[in-house]
Amino acid sequence: MQKKREYSARFRFYEELNDFLPSKKRKQTFDFWFNGHPGIKDPIECLGVPHTEVDLIVVNGESVDFHYQLQNGDFVSVYPVFESLDITPIVALREKPLRRTAFVLDVHLGKLARMLRLLGFDVKYKNDYDDPEIVQISLDENRIILTRDRRLLFAKVITHGYWVRSTIPEQQVKEILHRFDLHECTKPFHRCIVCNGTINPVDKQSILDRLQPKTIRYFHEFHRCKKCDRIYWQGSHFVKIQKKLDQILETGH
Repeated sequence: MQKKREYSARFRFYEELNDFLPSKKRKQTFDFWFNGHPGIKDPIECLGVPHTEVDLIVVNGESVDFHYQLQNGDFVSVYPVFESLDITPIVALREKPLRRTAFVLDVHLGKLARMLRLLGFDVKYKNDYDDPEIVQISLDENRIILTRDRRLLFAKVITHGYWVRSTIPEQQVKEILHRFDLHECTKPFHRCIVCNGTINPVDKQSILDRLQPKTIRYFHEFHRCKKCDRIYWQGSHFVKIQKKLDQILETGH
């Protein structure tokens, strides 16, 4: 027989954290019943919100960390990451800042990986990464995990992660730019979309043996990936890609 829960606390989640809650709990204060004195992280994740999405917890008007033990009658306000607002003086949930413009993506986000690389962001992605690999890369290299699988973000050791809401690549890019306040950090065409290496100018004469006759004739500026040696130039496809990126950046503000 299940033990009756003795205590209750009042919870309120703000902004996009409501995406994780059932409709009847969104954007309103509700009761959470519990036994004992659990660390505040446990009730938050029990309600469906990954701890990686949380940047500020206020209990009875005071900021607390994930180790705070929930008490009967507490009023708990939970806020998402504030990328464009410095709240460092009032909260310290993590030893390292959450903000870092380097990512590791799960297997469902291949198109997003390519588009973020096009915008110049450091993105690790392979279509055969498993969850333990993604977590380890995040920890070893201080990368933010981007995933469509919210269950991945419940791993206790993860400190940097975000659940991508949209399923449409163009919308996903806009979502990430907005979520992490990255519009001023883009450097289009500075990374290889295939391997994530950096791209630098290369002398045309040194790569003539790798170019087709028409490419040699009509194009004069070339770039080469330092990592995989892939050659890039501004062919007809460049105009289409540039137009797409301009639309994303223009409508993303």
